[in-house]
Amino acid sequence: MSLTKPRTMPGVLELLPLDQIAFQEMLDNIRAGFERYGFLPIETPAIELSNVLLTKSGGETERQVYFVQSTGSLIKGGDPELALRFDLTVPLARYVAEHEHKLNFPFRRYQMQRVYRGESAQRGRFREFYQCDVDVIGKDSLSPRFDAELVAVIDQVFQALKVGPFQVRVNHRMLMRGLLEHLGVDGSEQQTLVLREVDKLDKRGADHVRGSLAGEGIGLSSDAIGQLLDFVGFRSSGVDEALAKLETMPTSNEALQQGVSELREVLTLVRAFGVPESNFAWDCAIARGLDYYTGTVYETVLTEHPEIGSVCSGGRYESLASNYTKSKLPGVGISIGATRLYWQLREAGLIDTGRSSVAVLVTQFDPELFDEYAHLASMLRAAGINTELQLEPGKLGKQIKYAVKAGIPFAVIAGPDEHAKGVVQIKDLSRQEQFEVPKDELIASLRVEIEQYRAMALAKEPTS
Repeated sequence: MSLTKPRTMPGVLELLPLDQIAFQEMLDNIRAGFERYGFLPIETPAIELSNVLLTKSGGETERQVYFVQSTGSLIKGGDPELALRFDLTVPLARYVAEHEHKLNFPFRRYQMQRVYRGESAQRGRFREFYQCDVDVIGKDSLSPRFDAELVAVIDQVFQALKVGPFQVRVNHRMLMRGLLEHLGVDGSEQQTLVLREVDKLDKRGADHVRGSLAGEGIGLSSDAIGQLLDFVGFRSSGVDEALAKLETMPTSNEALQQGVSELREVLTLVRAFGVPESNFAWDCAIARGLDYYTGTVYETVLTEHPEIGSVCSGGRYESLASNYTKSKLPGVGISIGATRLYWQLREAGLIDTGRSSVAVLVTQFDPELFDEYAHLASMLRAAGINTELQLEPGKLGKQIKYAVKAGIPFAVIAGPDEHAKGVVQIKDLSRQEQFEVPKDELIASLRVEIEQYRAMALAKEPTS
């Protein structure tokens, strides 16, 4: 019988236990940040009905969808009725439309689940990955105050992640569309083409974008291109500078007037929410390529690692669930691609392996005393200390090596002499120190040692 080679398909991230702990800690920090601002969790199925998931035919999205068919469906033939979700936004739209009359609006939700896309296999691109989304959905209207609050949410999350300096860069789609109208670029299709080119500034450079804007299909004048690139080249260094710049914006049309008014309110409120001014800026180059963004848009970058690109993005949209309901449901949201972010941070050396969730290994010094060791392990677990019990006999040195390799910081050792005296030995595996304590003081002593170990580990972590 030939063996099947064990391997994963390209585009998935499978981690060893201590790396998985580090990834889980990152997810826990993101979740804690969302919950601190009053967002509630939901989950939606990984599999959705195809006709619900794919509300628009064609395009890049449909070419990346994984369709699902049971064995019975394959035998019957026909088109697949089910597909794996490719993001969390479309399932959210379906969820809100389906449960609209049971939800409280504004509806504040966060969702942290895997999504699936048929990406081409390449380094750093994933076919299965965690997406962490937070959105606020309004009924009929939604104040720009929610747009400002999301900047504070991003700030909370990335400060907790301790990945170094970062900046949330904010813009407003109405400013861009209003300026284009002011420059004589009319029609949403033509404006969308321009916005998509502007969105390439960081990746392709000003010369490439200038050539694209002047070229066939767009054909802007050199004067219009100059004004547009002057505008998108502005990035504020503080709220006062941003507000002063807004005062110089033309107000020749309704879109410009709305954009100036809403962005002024957002920037002022972000400062009022206590976000450090070094952590956010008005960046006129942020366009966001997705057409459904209608107002505030966000991109978040690690300022010392611009090569990573945006680590959190999103924006305001006019109606979330227009494909499923006639209700007007405006919203604003952000998304963190957690799997890609973790991979990028690890590649950049900004994140290390995690610490084992097991604090203590109760060793088996003498097989005749196994019942005593089981009692010690049960006593530690009842006290809330994560404990592994060595279930098989073996040389003590080998047990200690096992604990070190597994990242367990402490070992409890008790031989016949310790048992007779009613004491145990605690071995600190990181400092290679060992001391004796009475059995009835074991829990208190370990709590002190574990707390000191955690404090030392935290002191070694990088801070933002």
